[in-house]
Amino acid sequence: MAYVATRGGERAIEQSQRLYRAEMGAITPERVAETRRALPYLIDRLMGEASLYDEDLAALALAQTGGELYEAVLLLRAWRTTQPRLQVADPVTQDSLLTHRRISAAFKDIPGGQILGPTLDYSHRILETAVLSGETHSPDPVTPADTPAPAQHPSVAAWQADNDLLTAPEPDRTTGNDIPDVTREPLLFPAKRAHTLQSLARAETGGVLALGYAAQRGYGQAHPTVNELRLGEAEIQVRHPRGTMFSAGRVKISTAEVVSKQGAELGLGFSATLGWNEVKVIAAATLDLNADGAEKGSPTEEEFFLYHTEGVESSGFCNHFKLPHYVTFQSSLDAMRDAKAKKAQQTRTPEPAE
Repeated sequence: MAYVATRGGERAIEQSQRLYRAEMGAITPERVAETRRALPYLIDRLMGEASLYDEDLAALALAQTGGELYEAVLLLRAWRTTQPRLQVADPVTQDSLLTHRRISAAFKDIPGGQILGPTLDYSHRILETAVLSGETHSPDPVTPADTPAPAQHPSVAAWQADNDLLTAPEPDRTTGNDIPDVTREPLLFPAKRAHTLQSLARAETGGVLALGYAAQRGYGQAHPTVNELRLGEAEIQVRHPRGTMFSAGRVKISTAEVVSKQGAELGLGFSATLGWNEVKVIAAATLDLNADGAEKGSPTEEEFFLYHTEGVESSGFCNHFKLPHYVTFQSSLDAMRDAKAKKAQQTRTPEPAE
């Protein structure tokens, strides 16, 4: 594909960037801190799609791009590639998560009980317009429970496996640098299980939702029921060079299990991502559930949904159409003009007399 320089060249490009930054205003530490404080769920979504857990850097990326999410994800992924890999943490299991929220739509009584946690699921969607008139909308105080819920809970799927309702997947014993890494290896099909889960974890939320919703509406093979949705914090355990284990901190995690009847057992779909993003993990687990046996080119075919929910690649391809395509488009116009000229010539040429 051929391009020509934009009129004005380098100076025009530089001025366009200056104009953008002037309209954005100064990026200050206070602005970044307020972005982090005011938009926690957007910060979570950004960290998940960038596959980089750092709330300060995510807030900086949002402030720097004015909230343009695709640009912010690209900034964080680019920064991530410059950082050395110091250590690989131990695997995190669902039953080790410090649970903030855990619900099931499949069973009323699950081991450990339902924990509603922080959610707007059951609230009235009323816009607080009085705030624009100067009033302050303060949250109501939270009343502590008489009996706090346990911090850790087993997965519902493990309980179902114990009761012969489904066959639990074999645990993956791969550890350390032997774990397949989609950021270092190409995504090939059929995809490695690790690559599938990693790609869904960092997929673009809107794309995952669109395809997951298509499957839920009947364009997939299996209709999901939320077996378990969980928001929690994972302790990151790493090994010190001297051999001792220590905690490097906690990160917020979302996980979802969805199930559907498949013959005499339940089929299981799973997804997890950094940050708290419920709609993404439910939709992603739906795609995982439907991937086995999906038709070529359908929304639930693994190759289809893994390629088309990669936000940086898809937004980059879409944005590249803004670049000059003068030569290729002119070629199309020349072909059109030539075809019209030939047609006109045929119209003007009289048929030979018999």
